[in-house]
Order: sequence, then C-alpha cells, then structure tokens
Amino acid sequence: MQTLSIRRPAARCALALLIALAAGAAGAADAVKGIEQALTAAQQDKRGITIYVAGQTIGGAVTRVEPGQWVELKNQTSGKIIVRLDRIDAIAAP
Repeated sequence: MQTLSIRRPAARCALALLIALAAGAAGAADAVKGIEQALTAAQQDKRGITIYVAGQTIGGAVTRVEPGQWVELKNQTSGKIIVRLDRIDAIAAP
C-alpha cells in the first residue's frame, strides 16, 4: 500500500487550509441548523426570544421561519422584523 507524502511546505499549507475550511463550513452549517431548531421551538411554544445580531439585541416572538433563509419576528414596537439566519450570532430563550 502506498502512502501519500507531501514534501513541499506550500502543498502542506494548502492541504491544511483545505481541511480547516471544510471543518469550518461543517461547523457553521451545524450552528445555523441549531439556531433554526431553537427558533422553530420558540415559535411552537409561543415564547419570546432574544436574537443577537452584530452586537445588537432583538427581542420578539417568532411568527415564521423560512428554513435556511430567514426568521420573522414581531414585538411591541415593530410589527414585522426579518433577520437572515446566517447573520444571527446567538439566541437566548427562556
């Protein structure tokens, strides 16, 4: 059986970068999926939720979740708030 040997430093760096990017993409997809599941649960339970986006907080009730795309919320001051799922940094639910 022949083993793969990478001798050039540039090739090793490129391989390491490729592996890191693949791992990061998989982790990001899992994070978005987890956020989406928490938003859907908040919608079903009819509970308020706080979303953190770029250092700002948005509180409200989830009215609609478009899987993989965006979430729609409403609160006392705004009738409709739409946030892209990939922009959400964190969420807090009671």
